[in-house]
Amino acid sequence: MDDVPQLAAVAIDCSDPWALGRFWQEFLGGELRDGGDDFVELHGATVRIDFCQVPEPPVDRKNPVHLDLRVPAERRDAAIERVLGLGATRALDIYDGDEWATFRDPESNEFCLVWGAA
Repeated sequence: MDDVPQLAAVAIDCSDPWALGRFWQEFLGGELRDGGDDFVELHGATVRIDFCQVPEPPVDRKNPVHLDLRVPAERRDAAIERVLGLGATRALDIYDGDEWATFRDPESNEFCLVWGAA
């Protein structure tokens, strides 16, 4: 199943990564790890994702939660081509890294394809 991305993480935008990370750690368990300059990772917790209809149009919604979808590094270009062919668009106003790229689905929900370090 190399063509199907695997869920790597659910990312939550916030003001204070350590404080919010501690909240979710207390609630779900797991281990907090320093992810770098501006993020913290919670490992070992179980996560469920719900898609909920809301009355606001997509352009009026903030997108504080997004999916990080892991693809094999050698399949990166094929995965990008595939998701663009399905109707996603590049989120060029958001920083892409050396290990990921950011996109928007047809309703403008942000998500990343990740091929770098775990």
